Amino acid sequence: MKYTQLGRTGLKVSRLVLGTMNFGPQTDEANSHAIMDAAHEAGINFFDTANVYGWGENKGRTEEIIGSWFAQGGGRREKTVLATKVYGNMGTDSPVWPNDDLLSAVNIRRAVDASLKRLRTDHIDLYQFHHVDRATPWEEIWQAMDVLVQQGKILYVGSSNHAGWHIAKANETARRRGSYGLVSEQCLYNLAERRAEMEVIPAARDYGLGVIPWSPLHGGLLGGAIRKEREGGAARSSSGRSADALNSSTVRGQVQAYEDLLDKHGLEPGETALAWLLTRPGVTGPIVGPRTADQLASAVRATELTLDDELLRSLDEIFPGPGPSPEAFAW
Repeated sequence: MKYTQLGRTGLKVSRLVLGTMNFGPQTDEANSHAIMDAAHEAGINFFDTANVYGWGENKGRTEEIIGSWFAQGGGRREKTVLATKVYGNMGTDSPVWPNDDLLSAVNIRRAVDASLKRLRTDHIDLYQFHHVDRATPWEEIWQAMDVLVQQGKILYVGSSNHAGWHIAKANETARRRGSYGLVSEQCLYNLAERRAEMEVIPAARDYGLGVIPWSPLHGGLLGGAIRKEREGGAARSSSGRSADALNSSTVRGQVQAYEDLLDKHGLEPGETALAWLLTRPGVTGPIVGPRTADQLASAVRATELTLDDELLRSLDEIFPGPGPSPEAFAW
């Protein structure tokens, strides 16, 4: 497994990130533990989760599964760079009470303690804002984060689903306070969805943030969706996004061209989509969310793929990027 530094930190992390969203809802505890063990065996040391994973009445269940795995010992926690998130509502009452979500200081304080308890650890390596909170001032957010760093409960802070200007505003506020600021951004980015190249990735690179793409297969669309359709199976997507997208003649044509191109080269679609992300400037590593050990093994193989310049140009022709960023039009 290849390693890199997480943004402007000293952390060395694997070029693949183990996403745990399926642990609990789709993968039971025993199999989740087996996947995490297999990830360590493959050299993957960067695990990503969120306090809301488990969803519905089982919010927090995914963190609990990771915590029970850590509790087995064997250096599991020490070998893992652990990332989780705060933002989503964790309340169980109906109607929902205020201050059980978003990024107020009171919710951050409550949420981090609850995550630490579920994860059975004394600190979180990367604590991420799951979404933008437009109601809470950045000064308040950074004050709360600085306290957590001083208490030793977290080491670094990252963002997720933030626009380029949100990244700039967050880090400029941090700079005025003397805070370290964001060190990573987790964004939607893949061959079929490249809008992050316009503003988000340039902002992240300028501020020294690592880029952690989520949905690298775009909900299964880039994982051999048409091939699976022909074989009688549905494209993997919890929301049906990939199946719905294939109803578009334009998207279907792109995906068909993609699969035809890779057939000529003897490459697997999902592995190629991951390997393509690893060629992108600024990308730390994509998040993979395996439900089985076989899916994890496929993702690991992607790290060994080398995509030549001709193939990369062909992929750009099928899935063109958004074009030059607005600054390219400056006089």
